[in-house]
Amino acid sequence: MRFSDKVVLVTGGGGGIGRATALAFAAEGATVSVAGRAAEPLAQTVKLIETAGGAASAVIADVTREDEVAAMVETVVRRHDGLHVAFNNAGVFVPGGVVDLSVPEWTRAIDVNLTGVWLSMKHEIAHMRARGGGAIVNNASTLGAHGRRPGTSAYVATKAAVSALTRNAALEHIADGIRINAISPGPADTAMSLLPGETPADRATRLRAALPIGRVGTLAEIASAVLWLASPESGFTVGHDLVLDGGATA
Repeated sequence: MRFSDKVVLVTGGGGGIGRATALAFAAEGATVSVAGRAAEPLAQTVKLIETAGGAASAVIADVTREDEVAAMVETVVRRHDGLHVAFNNAGVFVPGGVVDLSVPEWTRAIDVNLTGVWLSMKHEIAHMRARGGGAIVNNASTLGAHGRRPGTSAYVATKAAVSALTRNAALEHIADGIRINAISPGPADTAMSLLPGETPADRATRLRAALPIGRVGTLAEIASAVLWLASPESGFTVGHDLVLDGGATA
């Protein structure tokens, strides 16, 4: 129960890595607040946590809007009397190479993947600094600082920027008692890792040849890395980008 008496915020908590991580935090004693733009997926996450005996709440917020991000953090603090851990997970995959991307597509990738992480950290840090510290984990990707792939230019650019932003923010705020790190997952068991028209079975066949480990990463494996970075066990880990890719970039 590493997170007993801790309040945890997970953006993009309505499914995938966000939901799995929210459930993992709650299973270890945290009060978890999940945030996102759609009410129903968040409500499902809250129900799953409560059914398992945990404590959770939901906050509707668009991480690209500063007023909504500020309200998100304020709501969590007001409801639960604090904020100790944040997992900035909200993100979007926008396909397309440099010459194929439209300005709206490029802007969407920047707004959600990069500006959303910056705004979330800005308001989370402001609260944590006033309350004596905390831990923040950002979701980057192996596509970015660690690897590239044709046809993913906007995604690669934004996720590389998340990695760099994480490291710089870590240096800026470790003296405030706030540890900031990132994870960079490779293909995980989410819809985002499926190619257009691909089934999970097709993906399994493709990844057996494409990844040294020969399989997709499980959501439990990704969540466990987030929990470790957020826990006292990683107390000497600052500004790290933890790659979780089955050996793809080894």
